Amino acid sequence: MAGVPTAIVAASGIIGGYGVARWTKKRPLGGVVLAAAGAVAGREWLRKAGGPTAAGLGGAYVAAFAGSHPLAKKIGAWPAVFAVAGGVAVASWAVVDRRG
Repeated sequence: MAGVPTAIVAASGIIGGYGVARWTKKRPLGGVVLAAAGAVAGREWLRKAGGPTAAGLGGAYVAAFAGSHPLAKKIGAWPAVFAVAGGVAVASWAVVDRRG
């Protein structure tokens, strides 16, 4: 995973998870993508920034996933997914990745 910013991993998990669920019509398969990317990002958050930071960003990742559902009712599914993925990416970059 060296060299790949956690912001990209986390955002890709949200976007990829939704895309897989939508295109395969198998929500659990999308959940696997979401969980796998979350696990990779979480491991890197822990390694790079410690437990409290990893827990906070992990909570933000889960909250973004959950928050995309009501947001989708207001702005549409893909815009909601991109919005929350962007939020998680910015948080991850600001707290972990920008440290270099």
